[in-house]
Amino acid sequence: MNRFYVTTAIDYVNDVIHIGHAYQKVVADVLARYYRQRLGKENVYFLTGTDEHGAKAEEAAREAGKSVKDFVDEIALADQKEQASLNISYNRFIRTTDLDHVAEVVDFWKKAEKSSDIYLGDFTGKYCRDCESFKTDSDLTNGRCPFHSAREIEIITEKNYFFRWKKYAPFLKEYIEKHEDFVRPPARRNEVLAFVDKIEDITVSRKRESVGWGIEVPDDSSQIIYVWFDALINYLTAGRQNGFWDEETKIIHILGKDNLRWHALLWPAMLKSAGYRLPDTIYAHGFLTFNGQKISKSLGNVIRPTDLVNKYGLDPVRYYLLSKANFADDSDISVQKLEEVHNGDLANGLGNFTARVLTLASKIDFAGNEKVRAEVDEKIKETRKVVKDKIDNFKFHEALAAVWELISFGDSYVNEKKPWESQDKGVIFDLVVILDNVAALIAPFLPGTAEKITNNIEWRGDKLSVKKGEVLFPRIQ
Repeated sequence: MNRFYVTTAIDYVNDVIHIGHAYQKVVADVLARYYRQRLGKENVYFLTGTDEHGAKAEEAAREAGKSVKDFVDEIALADQKEQASLNISYNRFIRTTDLDHVAEVVDFWKKAEKSSDIYLGDFTGKYCRDCESFKTDSDLTNGRCPFHSAREIEIITEKNYFFRWKKYAPFLKEYIEKHEDFVRPPARRNEVLAFVDKIEDITVSRKRESVGWGIEVPDDSSQIIYVWFDALINYLTAGRQNGFWDEETKIIHILGKDNLRWHALLWPAMLKSAGYRLPDTIYAHGFLTFNGQKISKSLGNVIRPTDLVNKYGLDPVRYYLLSKANFADDSDISVQKLEEVHNGDLANGLGNFTARVLTLASKIDFAGNEKVRAEVDEKIKETRKVVKDKIDNFKFHEALAAVWELISFGDSYVNEKKPWESQDKGVIFDLVVILDNVAALIAPFLPGTAEKITNNIEWRGDKLSVKKGEVLFPRIQ
């Protein structure tokens, strides 16, 4: 692998993203920053954005009393501001209304059509407007979508274009069984394999009078391309345009578990039909809940990233999300837990260790011939190896736990050696090297904090100069 391409799901524009959506972006940001360290900035591409077509966008704009274009423009801008508050370092924020994406979708449709995989037929289906997708009876709970139980399922009958999804079921089953990393974590892979034999052809267009806001079907102005068929192609739009959809690139899609089937089964079938390579990994993560409840507008517990960042700071929010949530499973968050983590792991942990080391080292004139003791060097190497393994396996909370073990090792080293009594330059040098490595390891997770630490540690060849830094994490009283 010479290059790395990571994408998040693109968010519907019926409302501004909340902290549950943003969690996914933070994790993708960690991956992008981590691989930039390994491969160089020019070899990493990070994509996120907004899904702006379909009935849900039309409905939300109508309720807001605005034109659809004005409405989606406002939501897209607000989403970008929310992501900026968390220092999300995407290379592109794609919008499905972008002209290059529209052109890519039309081209993709024609390729699938050329493969004889698009056909016109009669369709009746059960439609969840909030999911923008049709449901089978087995998808429903008491006749309603389990993710949007407040809204009734619509019965829709139309003459639409279909995609020969069922044709690719044998290919999908064989491919997923042979490629263990294609769908992760393992529980999601099992879920997909259990569904693959139930695949039926899927409608990929809507009548214009039903859904007017979208991309027109080539050579048929009466039909609009189905929002999911349109939206999935965003990954290809940005990837192909920037040279990141080839065999030299590792491609990872990060998305919520509610979007799994479309990404793990429909998207690969679409790619196969149009003659493109498949992504390497589709990772479907768990949901965040807040105080034990689903985060939703109807419950009145929606929290925007800016709400938390403005009160607690950027890196404390990132650290809390990344260290205390298990990405594979559902995790619960609360303001109380965030404050406890801030005072414990950050103020008493990383912040205190940083202050101790920089204060000691700022008083020392290092000669330039200091060497790290073997036990310290071994602990650092061990931590680096663990962190790499955990990130490669999407275990971000365990990666951070390993870094905090290194911090604890450093604290124990200080307490054991008591360098404030002996003024032992070698011990203090060891501590600076530990801290410098901690900063490098947390840089993908807490980029602002890492930069503050390294700004106080200056290397000129073997020569070391250290400044006493600011308090990183003032305690919350």
